[in-house]
Order: sequence, then structure tokens, then C-alpha cells
Amino acid sequence: MADKNPSERKLHTAIVKQMITLTTSGFGLVAALAWNNVIQEFVNEYVKKYLSVGSGVISLLIYAILITILAVIITYQLTKIVERLDE
Repeated sequence: MADKNPSERKLHTAIVKQMITLTTSGFGLVAALAWNNVIQEFVNEYVKKYLSVGSGVISLLIYAILITILAVIITYQLTKIVERLDE
């Protein structure tokens, strides 16, 4: 890599960074889908049995609220980590 000019090195670095970002995003999606299944199963197992029959909308609402709260908490924590790293 020492024989490459600066523009080639910059392009190579940008491509590697983009590949890392795409790979990380892919694994993040797989993890999100796994958590999606866990939370759906939790709602089906522990929440639906306390709701009346035909309360699919209510259980979906509870599921959406749980996902939103989880997403906000995780995003907030990750933002704090990034801010600490930037300091």
C-alpha cells in the first residue's frame, strides 16, 4: 500500500469504511429481527392472556410501545457513547 498515491489510498480507505458500515448494518438488522421475535413472543405469552379475546390491536399497540421505548433508550445510550469518544 506504500506504493499507492494518496488519492488511491483515500479511495481504498473509503471503500473499506463503507464495507464495514454495511456489514455492521446487516448484523444490526439481524439482531433487530431477533429482538423483534423475542418481544413478540413476550407479548403473546405474558400480555395477551390478560387481555380479552379479540384484542389484537391492543397487543400490537403494547408491542409498538415496547419497541419504541427500547429504540429510544438504545439510541440515547449510543449517542452518549459517541459523544464521549469525540471528546
